[in-house]
Amino acid sequence: MKRTLPGILLAVCWVVLLVKGSTLQFYLAMLVITAIGGAEYLKMIMVPKLAFFSRLYLVGTICLPVLLTLPVSGTTDIPQQIGLFSAFFLVTLYFLRCYTHFDNTYERFSRMVFGVVYVGVLASYLVLLRQYPEGGSWLVVLTAVTAGSDSGAYYFGSTFGKRKLCPNISPKKTVEGALGGLLCGLAAAFVSAMLLLEKVDWLFVGMAAVILTGVGILGDLTESVIKRGTGTKDSGTLLAGHGGVLDRIDSLLLAAPVLYYLLLFLGGE
Repeated sequence: MKRTLPGILLAVCWVVLLVKGSTLQFYLAMLVITAIGGAEYLKMIMVPKLAFFSRLYLVGTICLPVLLTLPVSGTTDIPQQIGLFSAFFLVTLYFLRCYTHFDNTYERFSRMVFGVVYVGVLASYLVLLRQYPEGGSWLVVLTAVTAGSDSGAYYFGSTFGKRKLCPNISPKKTVEGALGGLLCGLAAAFVSAMLLLEKVDWLFVGMAAVILTGVGILGDLTESVIKRGTGTKDSGTLLAGHGGVLDRIDSLLLAAPVLYYLLLFLGGE
């Protein structure tokens, strides 16, 4: 119950933000979420601990791709690309300045550049999706797919799971769980699309749901690789019983760009 109630509250707040919130409100919320996720990532990769202004500087660089993906820019990703280059430039300056402060500067530098892409760039696609026509509804569909597949994978894996999916990365994930997640992800996509989208291309929704379910699993495994590589159990403790922000949005981070490009090149009507 201690885990279930906060989970329901988080889900309700997220859906209300997507359905009722303005594009600007979502943009501001994503800035906050990215900053928290960036701080969590920085805590995982940086040893020893950084001084306050160093942490502030590096978290700010992670946020640049989101910060420059302004609501007035439409669905173009040019500001996002400028944010990526600016973040890389600022990270490079930081490590040139602090080269002797770390025992393995190149490793820290590489991890930091990865963090800019993993947290900052991938999160900016959520902002781009919100600016897409019916963007709030599509984000609910995306959330329904990732949440539905995650829940389905857990219950099917717990009940029927025998064959390990990626035992060296996430020992609890099973092939049976992944198939159950796919079924639940499809069901969640069809129901949410029917309720929220004005015109539904069922073939597109079904295809997107299959792809997004698979990518969502990859997103979850990606964070597992990061946590194993840094000796971290959870990315943070902010969300009671649910770990950190990155633990909650790992599937969304990788799935959001995929949905964005599916909509951009194939359309959803």
